[in-house]
Amino acid sequence: MTARRWQLAHGRHLELGGKAVVVGILNVTPDSFSDGGLFDAPERALVQARRMVGEGALVVDVGGESTRPGAAAISAREEQARILPVIEALASAGEVLISVDTYRADSARLAVAAGAHIVNDVWGLQREPDIARVAADTGAGLVIMHTGRDREKLPDVIADQLAFLGKSLQIARRHGVTDDHIVLDAGFGFAKETAEENLDLMARFSELHALGFPLMAGTSRKRFIGTVTGRDAADRAAGTAATSVILRLKGADLFRVHDVAFNVDALALADAMLARETERAGC
Repeated sequence: MTARRWQLAHGRHLELGGKAVVVGILNVTPDSFSDGGLFDAPERALVQARRMVGEGALVVDVGGESTRPGAAAISAREEQARILPVIEALASAGEVLISVDTYRADSARLAVAAGAHIVNDVWGLQREPDIARVAADTGAGLVIMHTGRDREKLPDVIADQLAFLGKSLQIARRHGVTDDHIVLDAGFGFAKETAEENLDLMARFSELHALGFPLMAGTSRKRFIGTVTGRDAADRAAGTAATSVILRLKGADLFRVHDVAFNVDALALADAMLARETERAGC
């Protein structure tokens, strides 16, 4: 794996490449698809964040609006009321790097001011392009995710990734974001209509290295895992860990997951195997 330094807000950074980085999902929402309502009170959210850190998460990704299909939209004010107290409390504790899962520029700016280090935009800067300016102004790390929602996709899964993310990267650069602040996310499950489409994306994941950026994988508890395993969303930890290993072997650097301990252990084995392969190649 290529070693890179991902530059983040507040003078922080993450070393990528040598070992997989696990990002714990913290949905402070009442309606997320697999954990809605579990952590929507700040006290419960903080307990969960500390649990994930204890299990090995280096980043906690705080989201205040559900992105599941059909979820009710909320106002920016409501989103901010959900996320900012949790981000402030996490930042005060200083235990973990903090990501904010939002597409709103104002919410991102307030979140970074409250202590977030990373902005994670599931609309790939194409819903509110000014979010890129927030990242540039604050020095935040920026996760640019691919989505197929609200548009017509190209028939080839990788061609669509390259076209969409290419446009997103143009937006980022136009607003002053430098490459060392950017990570790309293939957006598993976001308008990938069938299990086969998600599996094709996983099988061809290494082709995304053509874009030249570190890659995040977000397969956690997704519907395609349930299609393959027959498991309900809450019982997809093992299936998720399997996809994490596959994607690590194909070059993913970061893994956004609900079940941290499962994935930390699985990825430790993947990293050990990769390290052994490197050692043998050098013999």
